[in-house]
Amino acid sequence: QVQLVESGGDLVQPGGSLRLSCAASGSIESIYRMDWFRQAPGQQREFVARITSNGYTNYADSVKGRFTISRDNAKKTVYLQMNSLKPEDTAVYFCNGDFQLQFEAVYGIWGQGTQVTVSS
Repeated sequence: QVQLVESGGDLVQPGGSLRLSCAASGSIESIYRMDWFRQAPGQQREFVARITSNGYTNYADSVKGRFTISRDNAKKTVYLQMNSLKPEDTAVYFCNGDFQLQFEAVYGIWGQGTQVTVSS
């Protein structure tokens, strides 16, 4: 009923920037919260950033001051602007969200991920 599609991942040099997008589709009436997570090879998936319905944002310590999460409600899309990228930011980035549909709420919907590689 709800699909999340991430895009924007790429190969970038250290110090570079990328903007990831997560587009939600389906009979969505409102978005309660959207998170970005990432998973590096051989590691557990970890929280990166959150934005809630009232605009509250929260970041992992490792990305504070470098990454910015934002949203476009009309497009049902959340963005992750990543600046000053480091090799340790290399990972598959996933979005995850909670949504209000017409007759029910759905929680913990995942996208398929987009690869970010930071390397010279």
